[in-house]
Amino acid sequence: MEHQQTIKNEVSISGVGLHTGNKVTLTFKPAPVNHGISFKRIDHKSQPIIEANASYVTDTERSTTISKNGIKIQTPEHVLAACAGLKIDNILVEINSEELPIFDGSSYEFIKCLKKAQLHKQNAIRKYLVIKEEINFEDPETGAKIQALPANDFNISIEIDYKSKVLGKQTAELKNIEQFETEFADARTFCFLHELELLSKNGLIKGGDLNNAIVYVEREIGEGELKRLSKLFNKKSIKISKDGYLNNVKLNYTNEAARHKLLDVVGDLMLIGMPIKGKIIAHKPGHLINTTFSKIMKDLIKKNKNKAPHYDADKSPVMDIHQIMETLPHRPPFLLVDKIIELTDTKVVGVKNVTMNEPFFQGHFPGAPVMPGVLQIEAMAQAGGILVLKTVPDPENYLTYFMKIDKVKFKQKVLPGDTLIFEMELVSPIRRGICHMFGKAFVGEKLVMEGELMAQIVKKN
Repeated sequence: MEHQQTIKNEVSISGVGLHTGNKVTLTFKPAPVNHGISFKRIDHKSQPIIEANASYVTDTERSTTISKNGIKIQTPEHVLAACAGLKIDNILVEINSEELPIFDGSSYEFIKCLKKAQLHKQNAIRKYLVIKEEINFEDPETGAKIQALPANDFNISIEIDYKSKVLGKQTAELKNIEQFETEFADARTFCFLHELELLSKNGLIKGGDLNNAIVYVEREIGEGELKRLSKLFNKKSIKISKDGYLNNVKLNYTNEAARHKLLDVVGDLMLIGMPIKGKIIAHKPGHLINTTFSKIMKDLIKKNKNKAPHYDADKSPVMDIHQIMETLPHRPPFLLVDKIIELTDTKVVGVKNVTMNEPFFQGHFPGAPVMPGVLQIEAMAQAGGILVLKTVPDPENYLTYFMKIDKVKFKQKVLPGDTLIFEMELVSPIRRGICHMFGKAFVGEKLVMEGELMAQIVKKN
């Protein structure tokens, strides 16, 4: 069971924006549970907040830009990747300019800064986008592809292919997010010399000083041109290494370009709003396809938000009625759960078959029988009781008591003949036998009821 995380202390870092050349200061601040990652433009009078959200992506030329109500945040991907690598879910980033500082073109300085602030575990469950089926996206113009596959953890493999003599095919793989800090965070951005010259002529890379990127050279360059480049980028001398890049930096990895592209994918996928459990395979990734895929993932989350759990009546349940009675103290006619079909550390799915034989139908609208809402809540709570009783070795020796019911909504009638599916998920980790859950009840694909419940298990006298 994973907790959400923020930082313990406020911390600041300053640098220069790559394209604008503006001096900029970032201040990272702790944020509450379920806040997510957001940026606050303190150089504006209204101090607007722009959430790290794929829906706000407005430009992907050379970097990712997010905008809300005309206010921009440029190049957030390296900070977002650092947050992903450190498993930071909630943070407020105050910034006094539109573009984040570039530093050496990697996430390394952001990782160092955030670690100084110290990570802080929060009393809330970390939410994941769990990939349950294969998802594919391809850009027919560029041939770039991204694929998501089911997996127990988050991992990425990528391939780049620039059809270049000095930078051809490269691959990189991140097997789990714990590798990011030590093996990918310091992978720097890169470009080709002809791109650098074009960007400079167009008034961009004003903050570039050749320490921000690995620069690959695909053509022969004479001494005169090298002197001109030295002057342009304020260097005493520039040479071309035997591997075909300017000698302003040394490679951290032979496949540093591929590793940086993977870093960008990690950062851009943070725009989904939650980490992924799944395998990502990317061919020729770039900010356009990365952020487009993030939008597809956000749509998937929205689509699945009120999707009923799959119930296969032919499949053996995790717990049948006899096992339920061994766990719960309830008995007929007040035992309102017939099966448990899924049970994890954070989630339980139960089934209640509603028949005309239910004793409550005798007095509850006998002419137009409807399952009472309070009994729907009770049935949901009993399913939740299975989840909390899973934490003790002798559940038969405990009783479960309600502590709180909140935000309950009844959306559809539940009638005789219906099969109710209850899905309960923890809102925060179970502590001292207290279980805080959010539950949904479905009949078929229809959401009929939802609500927030808190209960406590107490040992029998």
